[in-house]
Amino acid sequence: MTAASSSSPAARADFWAGVRAELPILLGVTPFGMIYGVLAVKAGLPAAAAQAMSSIVFAGSSQFMAVQLISTATPVVVIILSILVINLRHALYSASIAPYLHGLSRAWKVVLAYLLTDEAYAVAITLYQKKGVIPGSPWFLLGAGLALWTDWQLSTAVGIFLGAQIPAAWSLDFTLALTFIALVIPNLRDRPSTLAALSAGVTAVLAHGLPYKLGLLLAALVGILVGLWNERR
Repeated sequence: MTAASSSSPAARADFWAGVRAELPILLGVTPFGMIYGVLAVKAGLPAAAAQAMSSIVFAGSSQFMAVQLISTATPVVVIILSILVINLRHALYSASIAPYLHGLSRAWKVVLAYLLTDEAYAVAITLYQKKGVIPGSPWFLLGAGLALWTDWQLSTAVGIFLGAQIPAAWSLDFTLALTFIALVIPNLRDRPSTLAALSAGVTAVLAHGLPYKLGLLLAALVGILVGLWNERR
């Protein structure tokens, strides 16, 4: 497959179709971006660093985890390993969507890899599985990814501004746990994912006393292994 020129009607149509497909999802993404911005400020991150994390890392769950670990002075190595484990799912996204985007240039692959988030993948794979490999299809993923990226940057900025206005006495740490619960529960639709979540939760509680928040890393690894084991069964 070769990517159509950006000036072609087909490319423009696919791009804006991707944007439109992503818009309903942004209603749920925006509050999380704002919460991240607030928590980042409360964790002591400078506003510029908090915004840069949204621009460079561009991974909501990893950003929430990083903010929590930074707030407890966790060693950098542990933070990096935790984020790596959390983002392993993106390797699965890439393997799943690769057949529909083969033949693209390296530049295309770099851009789309950067924009390949949970929400962008969800709308793109739905289209690609329905229509197969079609000319200009990378433009659909580009539109969906850029729509999400723009919303995440703006909502983060609003959250950072709000966080700077909220008194330090107002502890907002509990919203982090609520955010993860809201992200996880709707996705527990089958036995492997449910057992993975339960095993990770139990491990996190039992390993809570480990130094440097290593219990969280252990819980993530246990959840992944349990989920994979059940999936193969």
